[in-house]
Amino acid sequence: MLLIPAIDLKDGHCVRLKQGDMEQATTFSEDPAQMALQWVARGARRLHLVDLNGAFAGKPQNHLAIKSILKAVGDDLPVQLGGGIRDLDTIEKYIDAGMRYVIIGTAAVKNPGFLKDACSAFGGHIIVGLDARDGKVATDGWSKLTGHEVVDLAKKFEDYGVESIIYTDIGRDGMLTGINIDATVQLAQSLTIPVIASGGLSNLQDIEALCAVEDEGIEGVICGRAIYSGDLDFAKAQARADELNG
Repeated sequence: MLLIPAIDLKDGHCVRLKQGDMEQATTFSEDPAQMALQWVARGARRLHLVDLNGAFAGKPQNHLAIKSILKAVGDDLPVQLGGGIRDLDTIEKYIDAGMRYVIIGTAAVKNPGFLKDACSAFGGHIIVGLDARDGKVATDGWSKLTGHEVVDLAKKFEDYGVESIIYTDIGRDGMLTGINIDATVQLAQSLTIPVIASGGLSNLQDIEALCAVEDEGIEGVICGRAIYSGDLDFAKAQARADELNG
């Protein structure tokens, strides 16, 4: 079970939002590269970056912070990035810069043809982020709820050749109310590609609950507010996950 620290970037700083609200941002560091190195030192084996400004603008915004993180952690540590990725040129630039995975969210739902082209051109590097409330997919920084069922879209994207799915329960994100285990397992069981859980991680019990269902196809979990607030000790949690699942 991979525990993946999230570094959310807003105006070049590392922040956390409550339920995707840019007006409810707490700044945790003004040096994202240093923050990345802190998580690596505590045992992180992958990092999750979000260009928050990019997600709302529809194009990349935090170039300098992202480059500084990639330079700091080096080529050996996989880094994944989402936010504002809407075209193949952007994907190519990020991969050339050393990004292991790019995460396509809103654009995958609104423009499946783009996602299909991305998987064809950059096989093994494309992850889809599906954000949902009550099983329905949301887009545009969670501001718009679609009629699409998460499982239906995930199956379609699996056929396109995406590497994995990040599933976020947006009703829980940033609220420290616990991962939606049942919904995450239901999605993982319907796919052959891995699912990464996200949204609401609050404590070590959540990690243990996820480890118990890892065999259903859950590869990892995005760790956000809990590791910044101190509710979850990242190093101890990753060690516990390794102990439970080898």
